[in-house]
Amino acid sequence: MSLESEVDLPGGAVLPGALPDALRAELIAFRRDMHMHPELGNQEFRTTAAIKERLERAGLKPRVLAVGTGLVCDIGVEGEQWGGGPSMLALRADIDGLPIPDTKADCPYRSTVPDRAHACGHDVHTTVVLGAGLVLAELHRRGALPRPVRLIFQPAEEVLPGGAADVIKCGALEGVGAIIAVHCDPRVDAGKIGLREGPITSACDRLEIGLDGPGGHTARPHLTTDLVTAAARVVTDVPALVGRRFDSRSGLAITWGRVESGHAPNVIPQHAELSGTVRCLDLEAWRQAPDVVVAAIDEIANLHRAKSEINYVRGVPPVVNEPGVTELLREAMIARRGVESVEGTEQSLGGEDFSWYLEHVPGAMARLGVRTPGERQIRDLHQGDFDVDESAITVGVELFTAAALVNGLR
Repeated sequence: MSLESEVDLPGGAVLPGALPDALRAELIAFRRDMHMHPELGNQEFRTTAAIKERLERAGLKPRVLAVGTGLVCDIGVEGEQWGGGPSMLALRADIDGLPIPDTKADCPYRSTVPDRAHACGHDVHTTVVLGAGLVLAELHRRGALPRPVRLIFQPAEEVLPGGAADVIKCGALEGVGAIIAVHCDPRVDAGKIGLREGPITSACDRLEIGLDGPGGHTARPHLTTDLVTAAARVVTDVPALVGRRFDSRSGLAITWGRVESGHAPNVIPQHAELSGTVRCLDLEAWRQAPDVVVAAIDEIANLHRAKSEINYVRGVPPVVNEPGVTELLREAMIARRGVESVEGTEQSLGGEDFSWYLEHVPGAMARLGVRTPGERQIRDLHQGDFDVDESAITVGVELFTAAALVNGLR
């Protein structure tokens, strides 16, 4: 592999410059193939096989995770044992798609799988880590990789509480001193990244509620448990009640996505179902949320004589970027693309299971710009028409390869 326009770094290391045209074209083709064949969490068999084949063709030895999908691959580590010392840097990608239809029109690489789409950019994340792995493997062959690197291709990010837990159980953080990742951001221009020290995403849990009580005729609601009214009060009163039981700076928000009850206009039903999410900016408030939210639901349900059954599904804590690793990403991006390529970013209310890795090792996630500069339309995440400026793939590869080299000088 030829790496063009190299730049010297302090200490004699070499920072790969612009990727060769053949590799850039190959990575775009890989991303498009993955985009056409999205697979849901823990079902990513085709995706896993494609990643494995390409890494093996580069002379690497990827290992499929014990759960059956996802891979781990070390660069610069001899033998089959995971290791590399406490300074090993891990690059993480998520590989699963979403259960929504691809609605892009006249797109040659739109999803070929009904009701499945890569509408969150995981195909880009995967391609970036794959591309970085290919470049770093070449640098290792040249003797220019100062420290070992681990590639983590994680399944089931979209499945609560996230596939990261399975990766950790498989021992993939053994020997890892720090971990980095990117997430596509359609509000940031391609060629740039967004960085933030501290919390960059939010906690996200799932809430499922069943309400029960004797139904009856709408002419005699006083003889029934009026479940439609009870459900409506849960929808409106529980978020307000919970909001008064947390510091408003915690940003805890309950948002409903589904409310179902009844079949006829003159029949008060005996059962109602509600489901939604609990999102939170603050880690300590997230830890308290289950007890407070469940108590508030019971309080409102009891007020309306409804019996409640609550399934509070723990999701993920906030991603909290460690300052030192955030600075590593900043240094790497500036070294490669200049000061203007890094911008600040806000904490979002989205959830990301990358947070589970940060319970064990320091790490940071950057927002990877995927909007074509000058484009006014924002194709937001988790929408069927989501797409990216594919030049972002090269940017991500350069960021990760530079981070591996800069980390080797520390």
